[in-house]
Amino acid sequence: MIPVRDRLIFALDVPTAAEARAWVDRLGDSVGFYKIGMELLTSGDYFRVLEELAGRGKKVFVDLKFHDVPATVASTIKGLARYPVTFCTIHGQHDGMMRAASQEKGDIKLLAVTVLTSMDRSDLRQLGIDREPSGVVLDRAAAARAAGCDGVIASGQEAGALRQANGAGFLIVCPGIRPAGPSNDDQKRTVDVPTAFTAGADHIVVGRPIRQASDPAAAAEAIQAQILTAIGQ
Repeated sequence: MIPVRDRLIFALDVPTAAEARAWVDRLGDSVGFYKIGMELLTSGDYFRVLEELAGRGKKVFVDLKFHDVPATVASTIKGLARYPVTFCTIHGQHDGMMRAASQEKGDIKLLAVTVLTSMDRSDLRQLGIDREPSGVVLDRAAAARAAGCDGVIASGQEAGALRQANGAGFLIVCPGIRPAGPSNDDQKRTVDVPTAFTAGADHIVVGRPIRQASDPAAAAEAIQAQILTAIGQ
């Protein structure tokens, strides 16, 4: 059973360790699970922040979306497994790479990125994939599951179909969450909090709606309340 308050993952998309620490202090007990990605990687303090988060009792999601030849990604995941990491992302576009990574993941839950929530059908078409994102997501999720991944990153728009196809136990983590509805930013396939969880999401990733709020901790608590109502616990 996933603890209710771990279902919200805050996107710690900041460029320095000092800003990361300030956000953790600011959010306090309203957030217990943090995603750290490429922006923080360039600070040079990525793993220091990772270990500090774990030391403060927070769960850590390493979102670096690894994508390379199978041996390289496998070695990277093997090294990452030495750290206190709960989730890690790889791209879900290469069967051999996913299988190699799955063999080295240890206790890490390995999540395959299906189709970025900033992409729609026109973006896929530019990549030579003339299909609706939903079909691509389902196919990539099936391949990820067969390769030994623990779940996927996908829009909440696909969460219902993913849950129906994969049943319980396969993790569905949804970024692109907009609690107040669509916004004019780079996210295209968005849903609100209740829609994601009603459809079958296990976790949501929220960044800007919390970071840009006048009271970020209160915004996070409001999302926690929505989650509790949506999952009925």
